[in-house]
Amino acid sequence: MKRRALFAVALAAFVSSLAIAPNAASAHGAMVMMNASFMPGTIVVRTNERRLYYVIGSGQAIAYPVGVGRAGKQWAGESYIDGMFVRPAWSPPDVVRHDHPNLPNVIPGGSPHNPMGVAAMSLAGGEYAIHGTNQPGSIGHFVSYGCIRMFNADITDLFNRVSVGTRVVVQ
Repeated sequence: MKRRALFAVALAAFVSSLAIAPNAASAHGAMVMMNASFMPGTIVVRTNERRLYYVIGSGQAIAYPVGVGRAGKQWAGESYIDGMFVRPAWSPPDVVRHDHPNLPNVIPGGSPHNPMGVAAMSLAGGEYAIHGTNQPGSIGHFVSYGCIRMFNADITDLFNRVSVGTRVVVQ
């Protein structure tokens, strides 16, 4: 009898693991009202809130938690997405290499040590990106060298909503 009960519990756990996961916006982001005059399709990053907003329209946006630049590494301004990459390789920029001289020249895409996570969207100018992370505990903090970090599920969701040329405003 005890064995049958354990089997039933294990079966229930297995069946619940097969449930369809909610989309990333409902997993970590939320549909919110946004009192701003940004055009639909714009990405707005509010550094002090550690939130990225994807403007839907009619005063609504999807808000995602993000990790942003640490003190002295933050920036503000306008840019646009100029490249979109799935499982990108990463070459540490000089400023990162200065602080971490033992890093390899390239960390391959898909590596658990690659800070870009599952996807990245480079911003015009080539210095910064909006990307996933393999350090989910960093989300919600001031942690990066200026890039915007997202949960891997959230960058995947946003990646599927935007395209090259999407306007990005960092405040």
